[in-house]
Amino acid sequence: MSAFSIFFFIVLVLHLFSALLRAEADGCNMPQRCRRGPSIRFPFRIKDKQSQNCGYPGFDIYCSNNGDTMLDLPTSISLTVKKIDYTSQRIDLFDPQKCLAQKLQDLNLSSSPFKFVDNNNNNYNNGGDGYTIFNCSNSIRDLLYHVPCLSDSRYQFYAVPNSSYMDSVSLTNCTSYHNVPSVPSDVFAKNNVYLNWSEPACGVNCENSRTMCAPSNISTAKFMCVRKPPSDKEKKKNFKIAGATIGSFILFTTLTALILVIFKIIKDRENRKKVEGFLEDYRALKPTRFCYSDIRKITNQFSEKLGEGGYGVVYKGKLSTEISVAVKVLNNSKENGEEFVNEVKTIGRIHHVNVVRLVGFCAEGFRRVLVYEFLPNESLEKFIFQSESKRASLSWEKLLEIALGIAKGVEYLHQGCDQQILHFDIKPHNILLDQNFSPKVCDFGLAKLCSKEQSAVTMTAARGTMGYIAPELLSRTFGRVSYKSDVYSFGMLLLEMVGGRKNVDLDINNSKVYFPQWIYNHLNLGDEFWVHIEEGEEGNIARKLTIVGLHCIQWYPADRPSMKEVVQMLEGDGTDLVMPPNPFPTTNATHLVAGIPQAPFQIELPLILESESENGAIA
Repeated sequence: MSAFSIFFFIVLVLHLFSALLRAEADGCNMPQRCRRGPSIRFPFRIKDKQSQNCGYPGFDIYCSNNGDTMLDLPTSISLTVKKIDYTSQRIDLFDPQKCLAQKLQDLNLSSSPFKFVDNNNNNYNNGGDGYTIFNCSNSIRDLLYHVPCLSDSRYQFYAVPNSSYMDSVSLTNCTSYHNVPSVPSDVFAKNNVYLNWSEPACGVNCENSRTMCAPSNISTAKFMCVRKPPSDKEKKKNFKIAGATIGSFILFTTLTALILVIFKIIKDRENRKKVEGFLEDYRALKPTRFCYSDIRKITNQFSEKLGEGGYGVVYKGKLSTEISVAVKVLNNSKENGEEFVNEVKTIGRIHHVNVVRLVGFCAEGFRRVLVYEFLPNESLEKFIFQSESKRASLSWEKLLEIALGIAKGVEYLHQGCDQQILHFDIKPHNILLDQNFSPKVCDFGLAKLCSKEQSAVTMTAARGTMGYIAPELLSRTFGRVSYKSDVYSFGMLLLEMVGGRKNVDLDINNSKVYFPQWIYNHLNLGDEFWVHIEEGEEGNIARKLTIVGLHCIQWYPADRPSMKEVVQMLEGDGTDLVMPPNPFPTTNATHLVAGIPQAPFQIELPLILESESENGAIA
């Protein structure tokens, strides 16, 4: 049984069990409570939480902001509920401001269902003459009911029954403060008040018979008696029965989760040790290791974002007033630090004019940050895929220089280092341009190092960006993975530079074609493909870039040139360049114009589509 099935089963059993308990006391019969205070049930109800049908008129209770249980008495006197005795039908209240005597002048229970009782639950006559509260100066007097909450060092307050003979009470230097109704005398000293109710008479009819009161669904009855919800002891018993049914499943899932957590903790420690060990060995290569507080200062608290992608976020920073850097904060998509180690291990030891320079890094806890030289013109993608004005800023001569620089950078990775570095993600987005539009290859998160003598590498899964991935990375029927995979990606990049469009873009028109095939067939058939390009050197450059790109995107690795040969072709005058073999043998020009061709391998890939205008130029 899968972990999900076990979890689903447990949730289902608990849900059914809770539903069984709710059946005992459904709807209004389920006791409620505030965060502090007694259980609330009929004839009381909690306002804004239960419907009016759940309570009896005049028995509305609410929860204060701090979670106390509160009852409003006429007129606008709010008291805190300490206890509700549903059998004797008594409610114990106290003043949260600890001076109930001050509020008694506004208290009138004539319209309330409650009446005063004393501490012994004896009915108290609320129809007496009441009291007068006097404010007296001088020292404490021998009067009956001292009111300490109103008194201070200068004045003493006393509640004097109105039925007392005034000449028998020492009221010299006293003034009348206000009158209060007849109440139990301990209200003045203790700020407590006890009330009871007579209707509905649940105590006699229900509570004493081991049932409880509930709102009646019969219009002629005020209430009805229902079974009480299970007691705490009964609930424990029911939970034990349910626990016997699902206990083994809970135990199993708990142990499994515990093992997984322990395994993850051990794995995380091993991965962190692996990264730290690598960085310790790497120290001799001298890129700067920053702490995270330095990164925050360099980026001015990450105030200027340059870009964002699946790898993380790139911010602009400054090492000094003259030196700017690009700070890449990696996300946690690869918890084992593989991408971070790959980037530092490869780019940190590379020194080439066409490869971006690693200034430093940060590895602090689970934080992974890479600091590069800042290149003001951003990526090649922004120039070849964006507005006409940006694309026009790159002449064909400059495009050739950029293509040659990229080729030299990739050729250096393949042959110029101690170990061969396979990039596996060559695309316009990963080509940065400096102030002179010189290209620099970046983003080595997917790179793989291998011996120069190694003709092929072992891959457990395809890596790269769809549209640039070589066929052998998706199906071994085309050959083994090697540095020729980067050649394929570079060829796609060249075709995109020529066409000024992404190979994965769709043009929603009636005629759709696979762009590399479209280029090949038009060149091969001798069409006036470059009519939109001026004659002369610019036309030759465009043709040269296109033919080199088509050589690079041959389906089989053995048919592609090495990057050294690519550099030689780009540096030549192009007169000796010949059309490569047709990499799309299953299609022809007719098929291309008519619709979408079939790729020569059975793998679901995004097609690279374009439309054709009437004069044959790229639309």
